[in-house]
Amino acid sequence: MLLKNTKERYGYIAMVLHWLIALIIIGMLCVGIYMVRLPISLEKLKLYGMHKEVGFLVLLLVILRLEWRLTNRVPALPDTMPTWQKWAAHGSHILLYLFMFAMPITGWLLTSAAGLPVSFFGLFVIPTIIPANPTWLMVFTYIHHWLGFSLIALLMVHTAAALQHHFIDKDTILRRMLP
Repeated sequence: MLLKNTKERYGYIAMVLHWLIALIIIGMLCVGIYMVRLPISLEKLKLYGMHKEVGFLVLLLVILRLEWRLTNRVPALPDTMPTWQKWAAHGSHILLYLFMFAMPITGWLLTSAAGLPVSFFGLFVIPTIIPANPTWLMVFTYIHHWLGFSLIALLMVHTAAALQHHFIDKDTILRRMLP
């Protein structure tokens, strides 16, 4: 398997980044929905800490993924694909990248607004980017919350489109992202 993308399919590095980030984000969305419903407890505090650490990891991985995407060719979409689907695919990928950046950044902002330090897996403390402020805490919590639910909807559309291409259209869209 090739490391770099070709005009027909994604390379190993793009595949690993895609599936690793996808699994982490799905896990983060599940944990996020679960942890906010918990009563204040040691379990909830541990989940919040882990959620923040993994959120920063996602941000770093997405930066790496975007850099990889910008420096490698992107496989062409099939010629048989209608133009509107090509536009939808490009648009949805742009939205996915925006969400993959917006979720950890709004999480960082709301944590900063809460005045809480965040350790990155015990290696170092991530600096706050805004001063503690209860109004901004509410604003960024609200934004982070609704970005999460919007991302879930976008991921469902993305997954449904990939499955539609594989099982109904029987084209190579999904296979080119699989080893």
